[in-house]
Amino acid sequence: MSTLTFGFIGLGLIGGSIAKAIRDKMPDTRIIAYDPNEASLQLAHKDHVANEITSSIDGSFQSCDYIFLCAPVAHNDENLLILKQYLSPETILTDVGSVKTGIHRQIESLGLNKQFIGGHPMTGSERFGYSNSNAALLENAYYILTPSNTVPKEKLTAYHNLVETIGAIPLVLSYEEHDYVTAAISHLPHVIAASLVNLVKNADSKEGVMKMVAAGGFKDITRIASSSPAMWQQICLTNTENISKLLKTYIKSLNDIAVCLDYRAENALYDFFDAARNYRESFVNTSSGPIKTEHALTVDIADKPGAIAAIASLLAMHDVSIKNIGINHNRELAEGALRIEFYDENAIKQAADVMTSHGYPIHTKK
Repeated sequence: MSTLTFGFIGLGLIGGSIAKAIRDKMPDTRIIAYDPNEASLQLAHKDHVANEITSSIDGSFQSCDYIFLCAPVAHNDENLLILKQYLSPETILTDVGSVKTGIHRQIESLGLNKQFIGGHPMTGSERFGYSNSNAALLENAYYILTPSNTVPKEKLTAYHNLVETIGAIPLVLSYEEHDYVTAAISHLPHVIAASLVNLVKNADSKEGVMKMVAAGGFKDITRIASSSPAMWQQICLTNTENISKLLKTYIKSLNDIAVCLDYRAENALYDFFDAARNYRESFVNTSSGPIKTEHALTVDIADKPGAIAAIASLLAMHDVSIKNIGINHNRELAEGALRIEFYDENAIKQAADVMTSHGYPIHTKK
């Protein structure tokens, strides 16, 4: 089997993370990278992630089995026009954008349908750039594939297998369904978070009391309002119809709740919160599908230096492996709360026994 060659046009957070995951899982592959940021290219070469770097989109990409379009969406048009002259008909062409309709229409206009499979890794970070990329960003993340309707089945199968190889979970959707789904679970929540923050800003007193006491739940559900305004402006301008449709539905649901409040409809209000609670808990507790129940617990700890290290050392002494660890930001108590994830049910039971025996109050229910 010949060595696979991967091309990256754009090497930021997502492109860099995919490239690093490929290098980690498929060390013998060849990676060619282009990015207008020379520092990112040099770092990728120094890291031995990219075998070859180039300062322009050129014939270097002719030999690629896969080419990932990872530049900002606004640059896809010009990049594709340049790339087309060097593109082998055997290459699988893909992108990583969070809106798919525009790129699919562009691909169709260029006659590249037979080799295009849209891609969207459902992952990210508040940080950006190649220097913050990480192969682990893809682990257990859904990776949505939106194949053109004329792409050969074997190309889709190959890409599907690649996604699994780098640790992500492939999910095949049409590009229309992808844009509707992401409008609901990603794009609209950003609009709602921003609108809620602006509501509090405008309703606050001159002394800023609301801002001063905002914590816990409010900070947790509005965290995404800190995202890049330029990026979300562009997402709203490219997935406009879906976001607008869902926003109107959401506004109607808010009006319905306002009526329930005005009439003090206690049963309807209870049903509203109960239905949301049950559905939200099913996100974590489901045992079907590719993502299983998370094995996690929360530990109350003192807010002092060394508290986290003490717990990590305690578990290590008892041979309990930690999958992930971090501060739970939505608690409003003065004490700290540490959320710890484990690899399996046995580990979480052992950890609970160890910490309880050492006086740590734990909570296993999310």
